[in-house]
Amino acid sequence: MPPLLIEAPPGQRRRGPPWGLAVPPRPWRGGTPAAGGMKLFSRRPSGLARRTKQDIPTDLWTKCESCSQLIYNKALEENLKVCPKCDFHVPLTAPQRIELTLDAGTFEEWDAELRSVDPLQFSVPRPYTEKLVEEQRACGLTDACLTGQGLLDGHEVVFGVTDSRFMMGSMGSVVGERLTRAIERAAERHLPLIIISGSGGGARMQEGMLSLMQMAKTSSALMKLDGQGGLFLSVLTHPTMAGVLASFATLGDLIIAEPKALIGFTGPRVIEQTIRQKLPEGFQRSEFLLEHGLIDCIVHRRDLKDTLARLLRHFLGSPR
Repeated sequence: MPPLLIEAPPGQRRRGPPWGLAVPPRPWRGGTPAAGGMKLFSRRPSGLARRTKQDIPTDLWTKCESCSQLIYNKALEENLKVCPKCDFHVPLTAPQRIELTLDAGTFEEWDAELRSVDPLQFSVPRPYTEKLVEEQRACGLTDACLTGQGLLDGHEVVFGVTDSRFMMGSMGSVVGERLTRAIERAAERHLPLIIISGSGGGARMQEGMLSLMQMAKTSSALMKLDGQGGLFLSVLTHPTMAGVLASFATLGDLIIAEPKALIGFTGPRVIEQTIRQKLPEGFQRSEFLLEHGLIDCIVHRRDLKDTLARLLRHFLGSPR
């Protein structure tokens, strides 16, 4: 580019370089000039703009399943994983349930050595043994159920809880065996039994008939417990479905549910497609089931331990 020749306009005072001097052009630092002329302004990208997606944390927020509200995870934890906007109860893991329900440090796990086997050599769409290993690593559990003994407000109880993270909490042979042994020990030791169900799956197809038989096995053990006058408190949480609901979960002396929990044998979408009718509003939610007599009461998560303790005192008296 040739030097610019600056001349003073008529009648104006001279400023800057003497008029008539050639001023060399400044070097261009704004990148490639736009078509048809030079770029007048340029700005370096800020540090925020240079950040990649990998630099931004992805585990700070949770989207509510019920109202789609984004909730800061720390606030959700402080509220016992209950949505502050719509009061939806987010599912808890089995260890979280134990911590929330039983007295601190009193839980003693039973039958942790039991492991699922692959009697059918199931390999579609992938080997069952590989699926089990993957679930165990992801959840930190050996199967979808924890059972044991602990104290609840000083009362000695037999306690069981299912975890929907492990293959949707489906009732394989290990889940059924652990629960059956817990029920039998409650009968032998004359202790109250509490089972918190959070299983969205039924029988585990990879185990075939062995999985289906767990429904009959747990129900038979509960019948013996009832025959001996034992107390069984069943707590249904979101979701409690299929074979779990059709067996031990609905055989409690008292059936308690958390608010807005999905409870049923088959999902509402499948029912609508089968009967070709629109289901009532809130169908299969705990409020609907309380109104129609399937459950006895709905208890908020923050009040669950106190409610269970009050029931134990009512039926059994004060702890020894």
